[in-house]
Amino acid sequence: MEIAGRTALLTGATGGLGRAIAKGLADSGATLVLSGRREEDLVALAESLSGEGHRVAVADLAEDGEAERLAEAASGVDILVANAGLPGSGWLAEFTAEEVKRALRVNLEAPMLLARALFPAMLERGAGHLVFVSSLSGKSASPRTSVYNATKFGLRGFALGLRSDLAPRGVGVSLVSPGFVREAGMFADAGAKTPPLMGTTTPSAVADAVRRAIVDDKVEIAVAPLLDRVAAHAGLVSPRVAVRAQSGGVGQRAAAAVTGGHPKDKR
Repeated sequence: MEIAGRTALLTGATGGLGRAIAKGLADSGATLVLSGRREEDLVALAESLSGEGHRVAVADLAEDGEAERLAEAASGVDILVANAGLPGSGWLAEFTAEEVKRALRVNLEAPMLLARALFPAMLERGAGHLVFVSSLSGKSASPRTSVYNATKFGLRGFALGLRSDLAPRGVGVSLVSPGFVREAGMFADAGAKTPPLMGTTTPSAVADAVRRAIVDDKVEIAVAPLLDRVAAHAGLVSPRVAVRAQSGGVGQRAAAAVTGGHPKDKR
């Protein structure tokens, strides 16, 4: 589907990945509905983008009912890019029940509810695209990320199942799954180093993957160096081997670095 002349809702717009995605979509000719928690930052981002007509919709997707309210405010969009996410890192026993619910709500429930609310109008028009920004953590698990893994495994399953429902009816559904991202994302926010031999990608590469997913109707694009993609796929094919490898010292140290860099209020 061509992006130029379309209207796109982007959640998590003011994060590192969100800003890159917003710029990529605007430069491709889309009019954006930018969503996030901070109105001032959203307005500044909208004013910085190329094109005209961009608007903001403040929403805290961790709050019950916010996804439905956002969908109503953005009704009629041609494209959804569900990018908002919480790290959800740490030992499960350290999470309160409310923290678990917040991670599930932002990372999994909100994308599902936004899609549910927005795709019927796309079907009526015979065109539209839903992009879910997931993670390679939706393919392979790692220590101290059981909550995060659960949301990303769930999001991947949801997107693939929804694609099988909608693709024959003219509405595309895609997954964009980054690995470790420089300057943005969980590792960058925590100030942690990637595990040995693992590489990184950039926010602009993720933004380009979102563009390609829409234009070329891709099922899934993994945005990471080859070794990272292979390792994640191996974890999907052989979880027993992957869990054993991740449970070793290297995996545990990397997990501890990420968890230690995320305050509880960022979960």
